[in-house]
Amino acid sequence: METLNSIECFVRSAEAGSFSEAARRLGLTSAAVGKNVAKLEANLGVRLFQRSTRSLKLTEAGERFLAEVGNGLATIQNAVANLASSDGQPAGNLKISMGSSFGRTYIVPLLTDFLQRYPAITPDWHFDNRRVDMVAEGFDAAIGGGFELPPSVVARALGPAHGILVAAPDYFEDRKMPRSPADLDQYDGILIRSPQIGRVRSWPLRNRANEQMSLTLRPRMTMSDQDAASEATQAGLGIALISMPHALPYLNSKKLIRVLPDWYVDMGTISLYFSAQKLLPAKTRVFVDFVVEHFRQEKLAKRFSAI
Repeated sequence: METLNSIECFVRSAEAGSFSEAARRLGLTSAAVGKNVAKLEANLGVRLFQRSTRSLKLTEAGERFLAEVGNGLATIQNAVANLASSDGQPAGNLKISMGSSFGRTYIVPLLTDFLQRYPAITPDWHFDNRRVDMVAEGFDAAIGGGFELPPSVVARALGPAHGILVAAPDYFEDRKMPRSPADLDQYDGILIRSPQIGRVRSWPLRNRANEQMSLTLRPRMTMSDQDAASEATQAGLGIALISMPHALPYLNSKKLIRVLPDWYVDMGTISLYFSAQKLLPAKTRVFVDFVVEHFRQEKLAKRFSAI
């Protein structure tokens, strides 16, 4: 009977395309991963990988084996994790990916209450604005917007992902406020480069009547971070398009004001993503339920709406 450790080394190596990357994700050495896979191949009597100095590719037998054991491995691991929970309570390392600003503002403040309720869970939270491969990188869940859902992942909506135009109050001391989107090309724009595509996205503005107009600011500078863009906006250097969840603290403190308040950008939905498997680890299930319930109680979906 093959050990779960050997099978997991095979599955992670197939996902990562290299023993070294699989080792990094598993917390092992590359040599240990390679030995486990070699032992598995010897016991099965088939070669699972075609190896070269530059690549690691599945053989036909390896592809068949991966298709047969991949989902089963996750199910067994989750069953073991649930049985191993402390005194029947959810336990274990909880690896979550979330955007830096969103996570600090809306998720980190939940830590105290969450850990009081589930003290055996150890958060391992990654603050990054990139899209992650949840399965390949071993994340239990991710929070963000605009993810393409693979068959193995499902989503729970947390709220709309609306963007709004903002500026410092004193930016308009010596200039008139724009009256319509057509006026925006007369104003300095503090643009934000998308971390996903590496360039500034072209978003259409829309209003409550669902009319659309192009968003054309005069480029003054480009930032790769919403916090940096907000600081530049507070300094009175121009107008920026930032997400509604990010903008709320600045609007509430009156450090920024909304420009063209009848217009906004629809960027999709902010969601909580997790595995679609039936036997979800207890640690993941309680985290999802905890966050969804908090957002419902605080009516954050309504507060995130720009309409």
